[in-house]
Amino acid sequence: MSSKTVQGKSRPRPQSPPPPSLLLTIIDTLGKLTGGAFLGALVISSSLVAGSLVGLATSFRNLPDVRGMKGYVPTETSYIYDMKGGLLSSIHDEANRRVMPMTRISPHLKRAVIAMEDSHFYNHNGINPTSIGRAFMANFSSGGVVEGGSTLTMQLIKNLFLTPERAISRKAAEAVLAIRLEQVLDKDELFELYLNQVYWGHNTYGAETAAQSYFNKSAEDLTLAEAAMMAGFIQAPESYSPFDGNYNVSEEGYKLAKERQAIVLGRMRALDWISAEELKEAKAQPIRLGRVTSFSVSKMPYVTEAVVQELTDRFGRDAVLKGGMRVQTTIDTKLQRTAEDTVKYWGERNYYSVGADQMALVAVDPRTHYVKAMVGGVDYEDNQFNRAINAVRQPGSSFKPFVFYLAMANKKYTPNTPISDTRVSYPDGDGWYTPRNYDNSFSGSMSLRNALAYSRNIPAVRLGQEVGLDKVVELARILGIESPMEPVISLPLGSTGITPLEMAGAYATFASGGWQSPTTFIAQVTDSRGRVILDNTPKPQLVLDPKAVSGLTSMMQTVIQSGTAKKAQIGRPAAGKTGTTTSERDVWFVGFVPQLSVSVWVGNDNYTPLSRSAGGGSTAAPVWADFMRRALKDSAVEQFPKP
Repeated sequence: MSSKTVQGKSRPRPQSPPPPSLLLTIIDTLGKLTGGAFLGALVISSSLVAGSLVGLATSFRNLPDVRGMKGYVPTETSYIYDMKGGLLSSIHDEANRRVMPMTRISPHLKRAVIAMEDSHFYNHNGINPTSIGRAFMANFSSGGVVEGGSTLTMQLIKNLFLTPERAISRKAAEAVLAIRLEQVLDKDELFELYLNQVYWGHNTYGAETAAQSYFNKSAEDLTLAEAAMMAGFIQAPESYSPFDGNYNVSEEGYKLAKERQAIVLGRMRALDWISAEELKEAKAQPIRLGRVTSFSVSKMPYVTEAVVQELTDRFGRDAVLKGGMRVQTTIDTKLQRTAEDTVKYWGERNYYSVGADQMALVAVDPRTHYVKAMVGGVDYEDNQFNRAINAVRQPGSSFKPFVFYLAMANKKYTPNTPISDTRVSYPDGDGWYTPRNYDNSFSGSMSLRNALAYSRNIPAVRLGQEVGLDKVVELARILGIESPMEPVISLPLGSTGITPLEMAGAYATFASGGWQSPTTFIAQVTDSRGRVILDNTPKPQLVLDPKAVSGLTSMMQTVIQSGTAKKAQIGRPAAGKTGTTTSERDVWFVGFVPQLSVSVWVGNDNYTPLSRSAGGGSTAAPVWADFMRRALKDSAVEQFPKP
């Protein structure tokens, strides 16, 4: 194989010559090959042909400008990984492709491709006169296009710029553009682009993706036998593939693939690029086939869809589908599996016990605000809606800690400060708003701690009026809650919709003592060359009063120790709050230990009420406790700082 690659010098790049001159160059080449007199007579004797050629030449002025191909990178598949580098999913548009530098592609594959597609590639300037002459005579004799004469460069032009129609005008355009492109890129650049652009069947584009699909290995590790078989697919990939329409290996397909392999090896031997012994060994080598990778299913669909949503919001859909991103998520696979198992187990139990058909669970690390696990529903295959990030549901009393925090941050309250749990009414539009406790009773004067522990509504509404509802909305925004929120009188009772992800992230700031980073599913994103394009390394900021947070955490521990969430006890210090909305349409428990903040929501997608026995403490808290015990079983017990 010749390797007359231009290195160390650059070809002159004159202004593009007028298109008719390029056309005449092609005609002159064809004339020499087919007999100058014959071609000359053909052109001169027919005014119709002459007119067509002038029209064709004029049309060349509208051909694409190939000068922009310098530095061109093909569209590429993006890959999503867990925190430790385990592949979760790949996402792509029409082309499933992973770009590979030519230096890392097996020399066997490079020789095999050139042998079959363009053995004079390194010796021509974009068009091969011999091939064109042979194709011209065949097409002239048949009266149509029956044979190509395409070089690798012309094939590349067709894939990048032109339609696949078989017409003489298009072949001429290929030739013109091929000559121009070879003035822009050197041979190695062209060949690398070809190897990464070519279609190999089953929605696999480029050598690396094809090698992974056909042989479950990288293109740099292909043997001569594998390379020859793969090179044999290029001309008609689906026809020559060993895989059938269901992407299973078929006996007939494998037999045809072996026949194509033999043709490629024979061609390589005829060119003296392999020895007779190498040919014999390659034919005898057993081939272990892989599986088609273009249509793989995500291992964690709720997670990967959330990641894609976050990426799309930041970079746009095209960049995600075509940009070849390498996305390291924040997800802990072991913790994610625990979350999935927990939701599946309790989802079935809650359906039969309280009539709940759905559930969501989100776990956030308070030290980083990284999402470690997230489940958006009981069964993804049955329903793909992600309730963890898209369901805006009323949090009920699990919203109260925001109001209680503000009361203590204002220095007017401590956990032991008394507050009145007595009848009260507030003007509301044309009428009055009168809050009621869940059991319609009143407890008189009670401590702030007990008001939260036993989830009394009237004290929460009183505090909301005292600290200012605008301040409550402002605090929610500081804690990362972006869902629409109005400063209505009932806001302290969780009357506005919030997602489980937002609740877990907000409580994570309580768990960290007031330190916050943006809650995210993504740790880092690089491009296919390893350049960092997004770095979400936590940069915590102190956004809350640590003393007030410490007092609030102490009160929320009481909720679990002796209040409404006794079923959330897990044998170690934990803090949290139950939430149950009117008619039991939404039940919550959101809680945390120093190293993990977790929200659990239970309800029905159609907002129908659960049974009267449902509640945050009886329905959601046990789910939370089950998950936390399993998630923390190998983690050391950590203490909250004392208030």
